[in-house]
Amino acid sequence: MKALIFNGALERRENAASERLSDFLKEQLTRLGVETNVFRIAESGIPLFDITLKNTPHSVVVMNHIFREADVHIWLTPLYHGSMTGVMKNCLDWLEYSAKLPQPYLTGKIIGLVCWADGVQAMQGINAMDAVAKSLRAWTAPLSIPIQRSELFDDKGVITEKYRARFEKLLDIIVQRSAG
Repeated sequence: MKALIFNGALERRENAASERLSDFLKEQLTRLGVETNVFRIAESGIPLFDITLKNTPHSVVVMNHIFREADVHIWLTPLYHGSMTGVMKNCLDWLEYSAKLPQPYLTGKIIGLVCWADGVQAMQGINAMDAVAKSLRAWTAPLSIPIQRSELFDDKGVITEKYRARFEKLLDIIVQRSAG
């Protein structure tokens, strides 16, 4: 089984929440025996979506391959103005490249959704990602993880037990459903 962690934050700081979450989830999936790839939007070189281009950018071809090859996905984003990051949505729009393939977009993929916010509105980001995932013909996991950022890490910078337990449940769901 192959998993993709889609880090939709445009951050390059090593200690950023998105990096720490990506690393944590990759470690947990690897522990479960799942081959895991992290797609970092900040390193992807994905251009602004432009359906009129004559030639598809190489970064888009690579991204489409990575996204379509994975059996399960986990999408991570901070809440930005009531939604996922714009660069994340732009990247997902490029899945249009696969529209004419026999199984277009993310048909049948299982996707876990994670969003964090400084307040308590992270569910808005989850809802936005859910709508896009379903439009791309994917199945979203019946458990998502909206995070209140102030509760994510303890005073030593480690993910709190509250969120560790939630991530464990999400991983169990997406790994079991994909294997079944």
